[in-house]
Amino acid sequence: MEEDKAKKLSESVRSAYSAAAERPQDRHAFPVGRQFAESVGYDKELLDSLPPSCFDAFAGVSNVSVFAGIPEGSTVLDVGCGAGLDALVAAKRTGPTGRVIGADFSDAMISRARKAAQEAGFLNIEFLAVDAENLPVSDSSVDVALVNGIFNLNPKREGIFRELARVVRPGGSVYAAELVLKDANTAKIELTPANWFA
Repeated sequence: MEEDKAKKLSESVRSAYSAAAERPQDRHAFPVGRQFAESVGYDKELLDSLPPSCFDAFAGVSNVSVFAGIPEGSTVLDVGCGAGLDALVAAKRTGPTGRVIGADFSDAMISRARKAAQEAGFLNIEFLAVDAENLPVSDSSVDVALVNGIFNLNPKREGIFRELARVVRPGGSVYAAELVLKDANTAKIELTPANWFA
């Protein structure tokens, strides 16, 4: 029964984020787009240097790729990469000798991210349509992992933590940003897809 609820919730989240990728100009249950990206700390000049396809559907919670320590030549994993904004910023920062892997469970978001990388001319980046709790990434192969607001959206978040522990090399770094409740929900509040993003 719990597995069914988790699956239904995951599909609702996937559907909502795919809709944001396909129609970012529509109204969504969460903020989307360039203005929102600027409000969480992405510099206007930085956004001007990137294709709009990577930020028109931006739906993260912070500017994690800006504040993360990303050395030149490093391998960076962006888990829950969405439309690719953080992955493209990471690709700029790690440079042509580095590598960036973006992973997201929404095919629509991955399609948008691939388009953005192609438009930007990045050759050091790849995007994978996969679940965050089952990454096709080698053990201890990542120097820096970025996670911009996916833990609270995935009922299998323990699996994401396990995968991060597996793929990030010893001494590597994980930079994560997330929304958290200030106070606990009362027992009378039932979490549903309608209020999951609230």
